[in-house]
Amino acid sequence: MSIIYVLIPIAIIFVIIAVCVFFWAVRSDQFDDLEKQSVSILFDDEPSTAHSESKSPIQNQHKPQTEKISRYE
Repeated sequence: MSIIYVLIPIAIIFVIIAVCVFFWAVRSDQFDDLEKQSVSILFDDEPSTAHSESKSPIQNQHKPQTEKISRYE
């Protein structure tokens, strides 16, 4: 029964820390835009032509695979 005298203050400290972290997150605008990151994965990044020309020759050697490889061949 004496362990409850230790566990209740520890639980209260955890709750106080959680409330403080929540209010810090709200004050620092962590919850400002909840929709942006959830839909950003659905859209492709637009390629820039000026940026791709400035790549080093080592980066330009990589060519994407254009033919589809069948698993069952």
